[in-house]
This record gives sequence, structure tokens and C-alpha cells, in this order.
Amino acid sequence: MNGEFLDALRQIEREKEIPIEVLIETVEVAISTAYRRAFQEDAEIRLRPDARGRGLRLVCEKVVSEEIENPHVQISLSDAQRINPRVQIGDKVEAPLPEAGFGRIAAQTAKQVVVQRLREAERAKIFEQFGHRVGEVVTGTVQRREHRNVILVLGRTEALLPASEQVRGEPYRFNDRIKLYLLEVRQATRGPQIVVSRSHPALIRRLFELEVPEIEDGTVLIEEVAREPGARSKIAVSSTEVRVDPVGACVGHRGSRVQAVVGELYGEKIDIIRYHEDAAEFLREALSPAKPISVALDEEQKSAYVVVPDTQLSLAIGKEGQNVRLAARLTGWRIDIRSEAQAEQRKMDELRAQVEAEIAAGDAALEAERVAGEGEATAPEAVVEGAAEAAASASEGEPAEVETTAAAEVAEAPPAEGVADAEAVPEDETAEVEASAAAEAPEATPAESIVDAEAVPEDETAEVEASAAAEAPEATPTESIVEAEAGAEDETLDVEAATTTEATASAEVETESPGEDDVEAAENEDNEAAAVAEGETSESVD
Repeated sequence: MNGEFLDALRQIEREKEIPIEVLIETVEVAISTAYRRAFQEDAEIRLRPDARGRGLRLVCEKVVSEEIENPHVQISLSDAQRINPRVQIGDKVEAPLPEAGFGRIAAQTAKQVVVQRLREAERAKIFEQFGHRVGEVVTGTVQRREHRNVILVLGRTEALLPASEQVRGEPYRFNDRIKLYLLEVRQATRGPQIVVSRSHPALIRRLFELEVPEIEDGTVLIEEVAREPGARSKIAVSSTEVRVDPVGACVGHRGSRVQAVVGELYGEKIDIIRYHEDAAEFLREALSPAKPISVALDEEQKSAYVVVPDTQLSLAIGKEGQNVRLAARLTGWRIDIRSEAQAEQRKMDELRAQVEAEIAAGDAALEAERVAGEGEATAPEAVVEGAAEAAASASEGEPAEVETTAAAEVAEAPPAEGVADAEAVPEDETAEVEASAAAEAPEATPAESIVDAEAVPEDETAEVEASAAAEAPEATPTESIVEAEAGAEDETLDVEAATTTEATASAEVETESPGEDDVEAAENEDNEAAAVAEGETSESVD
């Protein structure tokens, strides 16, 4: 091969940045493949510099043998000694390979192999160059658009800016030089594919590292970054040295440093805040430019309740909630922000709910006590009712006897004491009516001895019961029958008996000298009262 071939290899080395050794190895493989296709034999073909310095020469490694069975891989001792006089049987020598033995097809095959191997070497070089730079900032030039994707040139290779990593509003004009965040290097079928991003939050961090020397040497640290691409970003910075102001270092003289970053991001706003270990103070800084009044933290729920002045509520929330959303991302806390008026209203609502809960609890306790008291009062009545039902069921078998006994007891009963209906006679005339009835109707039926307990005034109940106990220690048969039938109303019957006894005593005193007119009026009233009492007594007995 002449010197022009070697010059071509050196030119490829400069353009593709592929070492000359790799190119020579590629040509050796290509010629070996062509030789195999031309002679159907494998051969160890090498490229060696020409001794006269005019290019490269092709040689084929062969084994020195006494008997030649395959001339493509073996050489005789005499031929080998002409190349190297010191060779022996079994040694390997590099015999010149004639170029005239290759045809057009073999040459085409060699060309294809060379192109393929060069492409593979180029891909390996790209992967080696950018594989370890993932996460860094690179500078690219916009070359073209393919559908929604943007293709950029990074040196001698191309990079892909997908639509998902683009920032809305950025123009990406042809030949624009922009800084990009190297997201990943993919191994695709056509070789490694470099994917870059303009919306990644780490791009802000890398740009500040380029513009601020204190960040690069570690004096100032970027603790957290929150970004809404194309709109606004917040970064929290701290300093390892007390004498260095981290916020001032990032802003620069008259804002020169931060303005350089803002210009690279096409005018995106950047808030630089001071980082604090205390979560409450960090939240106060993150909500700037608003000035919170109070910050209450809930460690379990990882949430914060923030109160701001009424005039700064919209400022703290930001446009479409942008400020508070970025603060939540920056701090990692869920933020519930309220104005002073809303906070006061919330306190009143909580207090009202607490009072209502206490009242409800008190009502429930009173209801429980009332139910318990009713249960205790109902138990004796249930026993009495059970006894009355048992007596009634026992007496159902001998109804004639019961009726006869009742009639005998009624016949033997003493004259009635005069019964008056409390519901038909006014309360203030109760005593006179009862006395008149006892005087004018000495032969009243036993049923008329029943008095309604409701006619007795409540304030005189105790006196009536005491008088009844003193004057009538023994109840009449009629009263016994009524008490047995009433069951649970035993206390009412005692009051009725006491009232009847008291009315009888009063009648005995007043009947000593009655007038004729009074007698007639009393008889009429007594007849009406007796009729009413007899009707009620009949219903009670039934």
C-alpha cells in the first residue's frame, strides 16, 4: 500500500478522533475477511510499515514446515530462510501477501468491513467521552427540529432534546448556543444516544456552580432546589464559613452573578433564600417575600399551619399558588396557609365545636341517668302487675264464687260516706259536696266509697293520709277489692280511703241540724254524684 492510504488513515484519525492503531486493526480485519471470501481460507493478515517508509505492506503469518499441505498457512523452510535466515521448523514468519490476488468483490467486502468497524469505533469513542459526564452541563448548538424534538450538536456528535425536557416559551432557534444538562447516554441500535434537558432542577445548581466560585470551592452550599421551568425557581443556600454570606455570594455585585443565570434561562425568576436547620424558620424563609406571623408544625403528618397578615395572603400564595407550591417542594412540608381573619374564624369554629361536643356529652349522661332511674322505678310495678295477673288468672276458674262474695261484701258494707267526683265539682267546694252527700244519702252503695285522688289538693295530701291512717285503720271490703284490682295504684287508693273517712267525719258534724232547702239541694247533687261514681266503679270492677 502506498503512502496515500496511510495519509487517509491519519485524516480519519484527526476527524473522528480515533487512534491510528485502531484504524490499522480495522483494516487488518477487513482484509482478512476479504481474503477468506476470496480463497475460502483463514489467514492471519497483518499490516506492517513499509521498510522504505512509503506506506504499509500486507503480510501473512505462516508456519515453517517440511511438508506443505496448506500454502495459505504454511511455508517451506527454504522460503522462510530467504525472509529470515535464522528461522527453524515450527517457527512463524510474516510472508509478503500479493495484492493482485484480490478481486472486486473482495475489495468491496473490505470496504464494508472498514466502514462498519469505523462506525463502531466512533460509537465507542462517544460513549467513552460522554458516559462519565452524566449530570454535568454541556454547551450545544441548535441544528434542526425533528417533529417536537430538537437536535443539537455537541462538538462532533449530536444530542437529543426531547419535548418532555424542553421549557415552554424557549425559542430554540437555529445556531443558538445554549447550556444543557446531560441527562443520560443511551445505548441504541444506531449507537449511543445523548439525551439532554433544559427543565431539570439540577440545571440551576450547575449554572450557579459555573458562575459562583464560592460554590465551586465548597464555601457556599446549595442545599435544596425547587423549580417550575420557565416561570420561577427557589434555591436554599448555606455557608460553611461564618464570614461568608451565602445569599450575597450567589447574587454577586449588583446582581451580576444571578443575572447571568437568569439570562441563560431566558428570564426565569430565581429566589435565593437562606437555609435553616429549624423547620419553622426554613418555612418562613421559603415563603418569602411574604412574612408569616406564626408557623405551627405537625411532625407526624409532616404538615405546617402558617398564618400571614391579611394583606399578604395573595403574596404568600403567589400566582396560581406558585409561591406556596415552590415553598412546599423546597422544604418537603405540606403547607396550609391562612390569613389572620381566617385563623380567628377557625379558632371560633373549633371552640364552638368543642362546646357543642361538651353539651352533647352532658345530655347523653343525663339521658343515661334518666333511663337507669326509670328502670329502677318500673321494677316494683312490674312485680305488682305480675301478682295481679296471677290472681286474676287464678280467679278465672270460679267466677260465680267471686261474684257472690262481692255481693255479700257489698250488702254487709256500712253506709257509704258520700262520694263526690273531683272532676265534676270545683276544688274549693269539695269538702261541702262530700259532707252533703254523706248526710243526705246515708244508704249509698258500697261503690260510692271510692274517691278520686286527683280531687285532693296536693298541699293537703300528707294531712289527709295521716287522718286516714288515724280514723280508718281498717279498710272496708269494697276498698280491699278495689285495691286488689288496681294493682300498681295502691298509693292512690290509700288516699281515696283516707279522703272518704275524713268526709264521713265531717258529715256527722254537719248533719245535726240540716235545713230543708239544703237537704233538697244536697239530695239532687248527691244523686248526680252517685250516678257518676257508680258508673266509674262499674268500669273499675269490670
